[in-house]
Amino acid sequence: MNTFLKRLLILLSIVALGLFLYSVFVENIFEKRLSPKDTVKFELNDLKLKVFYNRPFKKGREIFGGLVPFNQVWRTGANEATTFETNQSLTVNGRPLDAGKYTLWTVPKDSTWTVMFNSKQYSWGVNAEMKPMWDPNYDVLDIEVPVEKLDHIVEQFTIAFDNSTDKLALTMAWDNVKISVPLK
Repeated sequence: MNTFLKRLLILLSIVALGLFLYSVFVENIFEKRLSPKDTVKFELNDLKLKVFYNRPFKKGREIFGGLVPFNQVWRTGANEATTFETNQSLTVNGRPLDAGKYTLWTVPKDSTWTVMFNSKQYSWGVNAEMKPMWDPNYDVLDIEVPVEKLDHIVEQFTIAFDNSTDKLALTMAWDNVKISVPLK
């Protein structure tokens, strides 16, 4: 075998080893995530909405007022910051929101939640001290929505679009709590 082919095989072996090590130690593609990634989409005529988030499980824990403290900013999911994307301007609970991509932050309370649409894109939801990376200077819209107590338990945090009554809403549910953010 000539020298060129030997060097090429060595180079390809190094690249393959590097990709394998990256996948094991950084992305960990061989192990199931504790809070799987998910993307929900809604399309109607020319309107396209998309939310990317991570879905933690309840696992018998006290969620709101426990794992997710009341009256504190929450990254609205786990791991990476939750993002909301719209290709058209919307009215959110009666207030305007321009087309674009936003990070979604919430402040859960017992009877209401504050929902914030933030124009800054964050690579992760929390910093090294486990504090939300949210910067209020980039909030473009914040609204209060009422909490709906459910008569059943939602085991895995779920974000969805509900258009079942011809009134579009962005919903979030976990444990025995659900909120609806009216969109128009």
